[in-house]
Amino acid sequence: MPRITVLPNAALCPAGAQIEAKSGKTILDNLLEYGIEVEHACEKSCACTTCHVVLRVGFDELDPAEEKEEDMLDKAWGLAPTSRLACQARVKDADLVVEIPKYTINMVSEAKHG
Repeated sequence: MPRITVLPNAALCPAGAQIEAKSGKTILDNLLEYGIEVEHACEKSCACTTCHVVLRVGFDELDPAEEKEEDMLDKAWGLAPTSRLACQARVKDADLVVEIPKYTINMVSEAKHG
């Protein structure tokens, strides 16, 4: 069973975490099941960037991002070459190390208040 190591994030996971991941589920669903409440303003529909994560290990083990995800990632804060939307990236058999960025751009709430 693959493992996801979550690097420490002051707001969501201060001590970091290591979880047993379920293959075939998204990174986001695995994290949410473990109680790491990563924001997902668009309800996992690939319409925002609030679940943006950076893969520090295992990026090449994931299926490539589809065009819609790539387009959304262009809008993410702190974009890195190994960035993915956690709601779209499905865990396979490899272990992953994930960093949850310190900031996120919540276009849904900005639209409500802007």
